[in-house]
Amino acid sequence: MAKVAFLGLGVMGFPMAGHLAAKGHAVRVWNRSPAKAEAWVATHAGTRAATAAEAVAGAEFVMACVGNDDDLRQVCLGETGAFAGMAPGAIFIDHTTVSAQVTRELSAIAAEKGLGFVDAPVSGGQAGAENGVLSVMCGGSEADYAAAEPVIAAYARICRRLGESGAGQLAKMCNQIAIAGLVQGLAESLHFAEKAGLDAGALVEVISQGAAGSWQMTNRSKTMAENRFDFGFAVDWMRKDLGICLATANETGASLPVTALVDQFYKDVQKMGGGRWDTSSLIARLRALG
Repeated sequence: MAKVAFLGLGVMGFPMAGHLAAKGHAVRVWNRSPAKAEAWVATHAGTRAATAAEAVAGAEFVMACVGNDDDLRQVCLGETGAFAGMAPGAIFIDHTTVSAQVTRELSAIAAEKGLGFVDAPVSGGQAGAENGVLSVMCGGSEADYAAAEPVIAAYARICRRLGESGAGQLAKMCNQIAIAGLVQGLAESLHFAEKAGLDAGALVEVISQGAAGSWQMTNRSKTMAENRFDFGFAVDWMRKDLGICLATANETGASLPVTALVDQFYKDVQKMGGGRWDTSSLIARLRALG
């Protein structure tokens, strides 16, 4: 078992750190809002720290799951940041969805300090984190990944290395691009069914068993039909991720017409007051249009 630090205890990080403790790892946590760290310690076997640097002292592996590029830089750098407290040979595992640019930047800084770095964004949402069945897409050296993978396995259904530093983030962009189109297609299908007078439950029962079936249909169609969007991955965060996708597409020359369109649809949802609704709320926009 390993000595592990976990930085960031949001809806994803809280249960992920819990799985590490349940697997017998020695876990120390840190969160910008101390109350969450206190709640985690009250629920799981582990300790908490006042700063990121304190949390990572003596840790073999340091996991982070925060908000965006700037949040990640703040967690890693500075006198109280993780890199200041990590010992040479320790490995930083970043589960945040950020740009490949900041990943490569921080990976280079880590290497200068003798630290390993694996970018390891996840897919599966809050339910996947709570049930320990996340899909983890990784970038980094083969040696760093080989060391990190058995620890990541505490909350992963599948974990794969896609290439060098930044490859995990690029893979996560592919994931979000695919989801955006799927959710819009599902929203249109259910909206069409409503307008045509079909029973949504019966419809999904049939078409989910054929070529139209998807994770989104299985897990979100019922709540979409019921106009409930109070769980899952928030629209605000999806727009952050799609912004990264579109910016990277401009750099690489990739064409993402559907992604760009769905990003604007999510902008419409935000204007409706749905920034904290989950991503399946695209159907609410269609209903508002009539």
